[in-house]
Amino acid sequence: MRSRVAISIAILATGGVVAGLVQSVWRHRPKSIVMRGAVIKRDADVNKQSPIANVQVSVQGAGVPIVTETNFSGFFQVALPNGARSGEFVVLQFRHPDYQRLDAREIIGNQLYIISLVPVAAPKRSAVPTGPPLAISNVRVRYSTQIQSEADIGSEVTTFEVKNQGNVPCNGNKPCSPDGKWQAHIGSATLDAGQGNVFENARVSCIAGPCPFTRIVNDQFSNVARQISVSVLGWSDTTTFLIQGEVFRREIIDSVRELYPVHFGDSINFTLPPPAEGPSFEVEINSVETVFPLSPSPTLPWANCNVQLSKNRSRSYRCELKPGYAIVSH
Repeated sequence: MRSRVAISIAILATGGVVAGLVQSVWRHRPKSIVMRGAVIKRDADVNKQSPIANVQVSVQGAGVPIVTETNFSGFFQVALPNGARSGEFVVLQFRHPDYQRLDAREIIGNQLYIISLVPVAAPKRSAVPTGPPLAISNVRVRYSTQIQSEADIGSEVTTFEVKNQGNVPCNGNKPCSPDGKWQAHIGSATLDAGQGNVFENARVSCIAGPCPFTRIVNDQFSNVARQISVSVLGWSDTTTFLIQGEVFRREIIDSVRELYPVHFGDSINFTLPPPAEGPSFEVEINSVETVFPLSPSPTLPWANCNVQLSKNRSRSYRCELKPGYAIVSH
């Protein structure tokens, strides 16, 4: 009888040890490492460091091939296999037909990876105009919408920067990134419609720099008001934001609206409010005025465009001029 009890105790003890080992292994199983970053255009002027969408990002040296693509704001993330370790090297490959190929040897670690790509030179083929570039001027966007206004005053627009240096630990010195790891700064802007006027369809968008690592912390532009303002927290390198809105006196009317996009270098940026219908580009090409309808996926002979639909149904557009074209001012 005593031997049976001893055997039972031994079995239970062995089972407890095994269970403890299983729980220990489970607790210490390595977590997958995620590398996050943003791809922007290389330029000494931060206002011209446009986010680059649709860049193919692949990882070499992680044991298995990993391929992803940047979104509208240039953001990418790749989850490395469980065997990857901090401090090891991998090669991030970036491919886009309009930019030079880049292979970046990076250390796996707890940081934000900001990658800048160089545009390719204009290819020598008959499709690209020879000689001086074709002049793109007087760029306007026209659309129709139903608005609440007594008088159509116009539109207001401004840009502002969120100045910061990326990958600097916060160490509790606020403001910090949302996860508390990185030093951050706040940038803000305010627009005033004037006495008796109000803003409607106000919107804000990031147009340059590592946009994925920003967050709106004070939203005073969504409501109808004489003054609109916004504050943005940024915890990587310097970013540039665009805030704009239409100015109205109240009444319900059907109106055709016109706005002038903001352009830095070869990048054209603008946003459309949710009720906008039938948008189109009106531009002069070598002084000849031409109209180009803007579909949900615009295809233009003189620019490549990307569109992002926000939660409130406003649309952000970013168009990059094709080789052989240049924006000029009259």
